[in-house]
Amino acid sequence: MLSISKMLSGQEEVGDALRYHFRERPVGPVVVWNSTRACNLRCRHCYASATPGPAEGELTTAEAQRFIDGLAEANVPVLLFSGGEPLLRPDFFELVNYARERGIRPVISTNGTLITREVAQRIKEAGVGYVGISLDGLEELNDRMRAVKGAYKLALTGIKNCVAVGQRVGLRFTITRENYQDVAAIFDLVEQEEINRVCFYHLVTVGRGRNLREEDLDPATKRKVVDLIIERTADFVRRGLGKEILTVDNHADAVYIYLKLRQTNPARAEEVYAWLARTGGNRSGSGIGAVDWFGNVYPDQFTQNHPLGNVRERKFGEIWYDPQNELLNQLRNRKPLLKGRCGACRWLEICNGNFRARAEAVHNDFWAPDPGCYLTDEEIGVAG
Repeated sequence: MLSISKMLSGQEEVGDALRYHFRERPVGPVVVWNSTRACNLRCRHCYASATPGPAEGELTTAEAQRFIDGLAEANVPVLLFSGGEPLLRPDFFELVNYARERGIRPVISTNGTLITREVAQRIKEAGVGYVGISLDGLEELNDRMRAVKGAYKLALTGIKNCVAVGQRVGLRFTITRENYQDVAAIFDLVEQEEINRVCFYHLVTVGRGRNLREEDLDPATKRKVVDLIIERTADFVRRGLGKEILTVDNHADAVYIYLKLRQTNPARAEEVYAWLARTGGNRSGSGIGAVDWFGNVYPDQFTQNHPLGNVRERKFGEIWYDPQNELLNQLRNRKPLLKGRCGACRWLEICNGNFRARAEAVHNDFWAPDPGCYLTDEEIGVAG
């Protein structure tokens, strides 16, 4: 994740300690847990290819608690309950409470359609740090993307219910050719509904999203969208609204914004570069990991064709810190393996070869150049 609002304003944000390593002792990765495959929507871009009901053999409550015990032992700071739709797990609140009791900050990634006022209050009382609710445009576009009429109204109600009970909440918006023109309207919605945060995700064509490769934006349009995000974020900053605006899954954004700041605010640019260098670019397999409903561990939630082990057989930390795991070793020292533009790029210190899952999805080569990079050859230092 890249905080555009922090890059432009320098404001302190909740994720700073994890994102920029402002901690005295090392921590484990943030873990995304796809806690169930069940979902009440049928989103066209769902990386998990969620289904109407749970998968046979999902982790039981007792197995999930042992999994969470392993996360605590591995010093994991945050457990993101995802899905499918995590609120469809009958033991959802029991496991949220268990994670919090083990010293892990629980957060939720949800479609928001099941968050009544009562559910929002229960989420707040359970000590959930953050609720991310997915919207992919205004009503018509969102419902088409999520394949259920009425999904927008239900999700917006869920957002309003979180705001009403004082639960920190944000939007998650995946940018496609079909919906990018709604980005400005999403900023309006964030202000109108007093929403704390919005994350703009670059498309990764895995899961059901593999059918959406033609929906990814061309480089010129990506630049225009990021320019709009910068412009609207700067407006929020000028007016002191304190919103967190982030982009996700494309560290080309980090370079692009740094280069712009170097032209307009050189002192801020160098401060931002230092933050980005602490992060080290894409952190799949190091700063973030994922576990599915069966207990399989992956380098991130989009790389589910590369299982690393299973928490039913070994504790999470034993899998994550296994010195013999070839893929994890490669991801943590990937620079010599990167090919083409990514391998020759001058910005590897703050990008780290960008998103490997997207490269593999398009090129069938894990170390190929990331097709999501919209920077020019001149900007990355490979022109000529």
